[in-house]
Amino acid sequence: QVQLVESGGGSVQTGGSLRLSCAASGYTGCTYDMTWYRQAPGKEREFVSSIDSVGRTTYADFVKGRFNISQNSAKNTVYLQMDSLNPEDTAMYYCNTDGCPEYNDYDDYWGQGTQVTVSS
Repeated sequence: QVQLVESGGGSVQTGGSLRLSCAASGYTGCTYDMTWYRQAPGKEREFVSSIDSVGRTTYADFVKGRFNISQNSAKNTVYLQMDSLNPEDTAMYYCNTDGCPEYNDYDDYWGQGTQVTVSS
């Protein structure tokens, strides 16, 4: 089993920054592929950014140049640095991983979410 705990959300004004964190636990020595999604009220959940266990990153077009995803050396915590925030970024942000291949766990795991609110 994998547990994901997000933190770092909050309220900022347009142009502000936030840094989200997502800590994964449950297996020793696991290298996680991790993804950030977000869901705004009344909208479907959408992909934001991902990073795999070797550090390859992917971004949604709407965050390119503004957000940066990174991970710690142990590959069990992922960060999402969000700059130049605007009201359209207001959403609940969720961390996701597809398990731990080292332990033959390929289940889909989600964190509880962290709220980001950007005011104009």
